[in-house]
Amino acid sequence: MTKKEIASLACEELEKLYPDVECSLVYDKPYELLISTRLAAQCTDARVNIVTETLYKKYPTLEAFAEADLAELEQDVKPCGFYHTKAKSIKEMAGQLISRFGGRVPDTMEELLSLSGVGRKTANLILGDVYGKPAVVTDTHCIRITGRLGLTANKEPAKVEKDLIKLLPPEISNHFCHQTVQFGRDICRARSPKCGECSLNYFCRYYSKNK
Repeated sequence: MTKKEIASLACEELEKLYPDVECSLVYDKPYELLISTRLAAQCTDARVNIVTETLYKKYPTLEAFAEADLAELEQDVKPCGFYHTKAKSIKEMAGQLISRFGGRVPDTMEELLSLSGVGRKTANLILGDVYGKPAVVTDTHCIRITGRLGLTANKEPAKVEKDLIKLLPPEISNHFCHQTVQFGRDICRARSPKCGECSLNYFCRYYSKNK
């Protein structure tokens, strides 16, 4: 079975399981998704959502974030970890969006990567979720699952992204990545995956080697 065939089967099975899955980060405005994704580094989405429920009320605009007292902002985001770095990049990002993009979140990879604290994972999430463009968000779940399926031999996000772009239909690539996140939480866990319950096990290379 080719990688293309495996990718097609994976898309079909995950669509059966999670047809309506969406990004688990809660946001109302595009820039809030940028901020939430920054906070989610080395932190669970669930904890980020708890923090941002208060954060976005305290700082209701980009200007509020740009003008925030850095020490105070650090304390506001402290529960998400790495708060010195995260607060600094959030404040800088808000200022950059205002000064360089008129307060609008840009819609190209190059422009998004020019923002403080934004890497390819975050940029792809914005391109896919906000602008509906083809995007491959290489979350740790996505990397693990596509690796176990034999779709990539790489672990580095950028390399995995390049591998998957060749295999996934562009119109569903972003949705597929969201599905792998939920599937990774429910079934294909890093430790003790529920291979016996997995509907992908009949074409999974990891399962065939370990059963």
